[in-house]
Amino acid sequence: MTIRVLPSNLVNQIAAGEVVERPASVVKELVENALDAKATAVEVYLSEGGKTQITVVDNGSGMTAEELALAVERHATSKLPDDNLFNICYFGFRGEALPSIGSVARMIITTRRAGDDNGWKIEIDGGKKSDVLPAAYTRGTRIEVRDLFYAAPARLKFLKTAAAEAVHCGDVLQRIALANPEVGFTFYVDGRKKFYYPAATGDLFEARIERLGAVMGREFRDNAILIDAARENLRISGYVSLPTLNKANSLSQFLFVNNRPVRDKLLLGAIRGAYQDVLAAGRYPMCALFFDLPPEDVDVNVHPAKAEVRFYDNNLVRGLLVSSIRNALARASGKTSNTLDLSRIAVAEPVAEVETLNEPAFVPAPIKLGNYQSVNLGGGRRQSDLPDLEYKFSLKTEPVPTPDAIDEAGPLGLARAQFNDTYIISQTPESLIIVDQHAAHERIVMEKLKEGLSEHRPASQMLLIPEIVELSAAEKTRILEAAADLAKLGLDVEEFGPSAVIVREIPALLGEVDVQKLIMDLAEQMAEWGSGFELREKLHLVCATMACHGSVRAGRRLNIEEMNRLLRDMEQTPHSGQCNHGRPTYVELKIKDIAKLFDR
Repeated sequence: MTIRVLPSNLVNQIAAGEVVERPASVVKELVENALDAKATAVEVYLSEGGKTQITVVDNGSGMTAEELALAVERHATSKLPDDNLFNICYFGFRGEALPSIGSVARMIITTRRAGDDNGWKIEIDGGKKSDVLPAAYTRGTRIEVRDLFYAAPARLKFLKTAAAEAVHCGDVLQRIALANPEVGFTFYVDGRKKFYYPAATGDLFEARIERLGAVMGREFRDNAILIDAARENLRISGYVSLPTLNKANSLSQFLFVNNRPVRDKLLLGAIRGAYQDVLAAGRYPMCALFFDLPPEDVDVNVHPAKAEVRFYDNNLVRGLLVSSIRNALARASGKTSNTLDLSRIAVAEPVAEVETLNEPAFVPAPIKLGNYQSVNLGGGRRQSDLPDLEYKFSLKTEPVPTPDAIDEAGPLGLARAQFNDTYIISQTPESLIIVDQHAAHERIVMEKLKEGLSEHRPASQMLLIPEIVELSAAEKTRILEAAADLAKLGLDVEEFGPSAVIVREIPALLGEVDVQKLIMDLAEQMAEWGSGFELREKLHLVCATMACHGSVRAGRRLNIEEMNRLLRDMEQTPHSGQCNHGRPTYVELKIKDIAKLFDR
């Protein structure tokens, strides 16, 4: 077999296979080139999801005729002035994007620098380049890519539908837009404007939160917590969501290293660890985090698409990320994202007047709100049986609270009633608050268990009659292997016969608890963690499981003193805005919003 040098056309197509996977890859490379050229406005146009045409227009610095001719050659770049791969201060640096795209598509580049008499144009058709010719153009660069992969038809079959490819292109552009709020971005698909993000104003954090609200939605903007921490040469800034605002996947987690969008397993794992105590398994917080560090401390040249990075000091990055998120969550520990917007509740249309006074008016079907049924009372005469509220409340408070209760009242107000044996209704001067008594107490118990764990062994309570729990052989093995660590939490478990364990003591905080179910739930959770886990790393999850079993249950009636005590404990407990699974412990209904329902 004879060794030979591959033709340049084939070399470019091989490179294109790594750099240009789909239309979104083309959009990413061309938009990043525009940003490297100091553009302040970028427009992207797609036809048929980018398969037929992709056009990127910017108002950047533009190129001379000589620079344009070199730009379409492999490994020609202006972004490594000192030839140092560990001092990369630009998005692009390999000089592969334009020749790779041109080798598998038809491409026209038109450009002009400010102050030049005219612009310049070059065409590339499947790798074949035309001469650079004069062209009429304004300042900046326009790159038009047509018939993507026409020169490599085998790749076309790997593309999705036009709609799916357009979505991928939009996602890429949104990620870039998040990192560059000072730049305006416009995205068109088949002649329709899909989104427009004007250049944000103000300082860095004001510009970021404005752009985050535009891209990630108002809900994230309203429930985001600021992150700004530094250690040695590393700075982490941005925003993370309250635990009660979460998603079923990690697609709403945006990470940027020196403004470069990345998907890094180390960083994603650190975020998951930071939310360990406040979010259920399988749920993911929303975030946009920016990592700024010297170029020599991070290697971005480890992936063809530059989507992964390698840090010089992984421990520094992970440690600062986890601590900064946990500190931010602690500052906002009493907040919840579930401030109810009553404007979303539908109000039935007014019922027409009834002419006869002897026949009852037609009453529309009531709108069900929890255990209440709201009846439309506006416009016209009608008759309706109001809900029998006397029996809807588990307990009603006395009209005048005691002086001690008023003095102790905090942000969660004073308890007024318990509803459906599950929810505490309290009142503040500005709002009505509904508290899930089980979720709230679950968080309180867990934090006390964690506090006891960090200081000393929590107080335990000896069972009058020890509990014998039957388990499978595998479950029994897991529990006994963890017995020493469980004892640190006040849970005393020993072997009892061939297929059971005996529980002699439980944490005093748990009170009355179903010991059988607690042990079986712990055994099931340990099976999910796998055989190689270190229980010491999972003790907070054990605390969460035990707290769930030892909390005030839904359906238990509380008196006013107990309800107010629970509210005061919530106000003193970290992360009391959400339970151990990331669900809200309370919702707040603003009085002004309630008034709007009655046109007041």
